[in-house]
Amino acid sequence: MSLFGSSSTFGGFGAASATTQSTNKDIEVAQPPSDTISCLRFSPTANFLVASSWDNNIRCWEVQGNGTTVAKAEQSHSKPILSCCWHTDGSKVFTAGADNQAKVWDLASNQSVVCAQHDAPIKTVHWIQAPSYQCLMTGSWDKTLKFWDTRQANPILSMNTIEKVYCADVMYPMAVVSTAQRGILVYTLTDQPREYKKIDSPLKYQHRCVSICKDKKGTPNGFALGSVEGRVAMQYINPADPKENFTFKCHRSDVTGAGQTQDIFAVNDIAFHPQHGTLATAGSDGKYSFWDKDARTKLKTSDACTQPITACCFNAEGSIFAYSIGYDWTKGHEYYNTNVKPAIYLRSCADELKPRTKK
Repeated sequence: MSLFGSSSTFGGFGAASATTQSTNKDIEVAQPPSDTISCLRFSPTANFLVASSWDNNIRCWEVQGNGTTVAKAEQSHSKPILSCCWHTDGSKVFTAGADNQAKVWDLASNQSVVCAQHDAPIKTVHWIQAPSYQCLMTGSWDKTLKFWDTRQANPILSMNTIEKVYCADVMYPMAVVSTAQRGILVYTLTDQPREYKKIDSPLKYQHRCVSICKDKKGTPNGFALGSVEGRVAMQYINPADPKENFTFKCHRSDVTGAGQTQDIFAVNDIAFHPQHGTLATAGSDGKYSFWDKDARTKLKTSDACTQPITACCFNAEGSIFAYSIGYDWTKGHEYYNTNVKPAIYLRSCADELKPRTKK
């Protein structure tokens, strides 16, 4: 029996469509959302991909061995879905929306129910699987971070974040939350969630995305922070030397002549490769780049897509890189073209993300 009980499609998607390829020769996901994708996440246990969207829906696809995708199911909120994540066992998906609600979607029954509530849109949602407890963490524009036993109506813990939550990441025993006014809050999740430290931002402009990284033993030890200024900061929690922290420029146009103006694009998402520890950045310039943070070098930059890249992720094995294109409104409403539709692409990437060999 498959994860969803049947290999047939359901949930309103119909049959899988034929795949096409982008200018980067990456495989297109069948039947993408009708509006910009806000978040992409692979299951931790199988090659199932979910995408949340500004069209109010969350969708799930099965990625088959030959790279084709089969649309499996979908659920919805009453307003745009801003974030999504998986349960550790791959049986459920959690969604967070502009309707101030988070929902839990049981994939076996294809049923979705409200499991969390805030006073403003919920921007981030993450599942915490600790040795002594498990809970859902939600971060909201109501300036709170809440932790939920999804079987209860009220949060088991609520923390004030001073400013609106813009982005977050969780990798036990660490959580990193970025807020408006360039706030960075680090939490320890051991025993129970509690604030560990505040960090002054090394970036001068609004944060857009954050992703936790691991040391060679697999222990979370820092994070990459992306901003609207086309820059990423690598920040370690307890560096032996402050010089281990650094920033680098990315997603900027090439300058080939004197006096030429450089275009600077937002870094919309960051994802670390689960095995190699290298990372991918996705930008409003419609490009993704792969980086070796330890060698402080770029491994690859893609050709430009027809639209900004809004989200990206790796599957659990690190063999597939998924990314979505769609309008991200960084250039305002006058550049929005209703005839250009969002899309999701898959790339076989295992070799491209290997760290740079030292000579």
